[in-house]
Amino acid sequence: MANQPEPLLKLMGLLFKPHPWHGIDVGEAAPRKLNCYIEIVPTDTVKFEIDKSSGYLKLDRPQKYSNFCPALYGFIPQTYCGDEVAELCNARTGRGDIVGDGDPLDICVLTEKEVMHGDIILEAIPIGGLRMIDGNEADDKIIAVLNNDAVYGEYEDLENAPYPVIERLRHYFLTYKDTPGTKKISEITHVYNRKEAHEVIERSMSDYRAKYGALSSLLNSVAQPREMAKI
Repeated sequence: MANQPEPLLKLMGLLFKPHPWHGIDVGEAAPRKLNCYIEIVPTDTVKFEIDKSSGYLKLDRPQKYSNFCPALYGFIPQTYCGDEVAELCNARTGRGDIVGDGDPLDICVLTEKEVMHGDIILEAIPIGGLRMIDGNEADDKIIAVLNNDAVYGEYEDLENAPYPVIERLRHYFLTYKDTPGTKKISEITHVYNRKEAHEVIERSMSDYRAKYGALSSLLNSVAQPREMAKI
């Protein structure tokens, strides 16, 4: 593409492992089709999450109870839950105190295949989402299907997906942080469709650009030849 340092991008891709949040492109077809980074699979007995500084997958904590994530779970690269995501959540819920959680946008990917480990990239098709609020932070969970999946790939909108599948996701996210004696602070206010999911994703992409700028622009500035100072 014009004005982008394509040779430098390719060279960096060959020499260095890209940061899963900042170095992987969300995809040219976003929000209809996305690149996703998967941290957790349903067979995991510990919770993994990305280390934001290094980009490596780290072990966050063991799963203390018998609830396992019922889908592939991770985030959408180059997204950020900031002011625009929070603004939409406030508008939809009638509240005014919600802020973004400062993380990349979470995504659950449905597939009939057994994926044995995380730390992978895949293509997914968003079909809806859960409007989750953790305390006063917007913590949306986009629900998607694996691109070309033999079973779930036919679902174009969340209303087409089996109700028990959505209920399992709701139950997981409302209980996975529970510990005895603690007060529940998370809630799911809405289960929304594909159109709403697209808006949440687009807002999170806009929040990312506002927070971090575009990767290609940063590389452009580094790659531009500088005029040598006159002696």
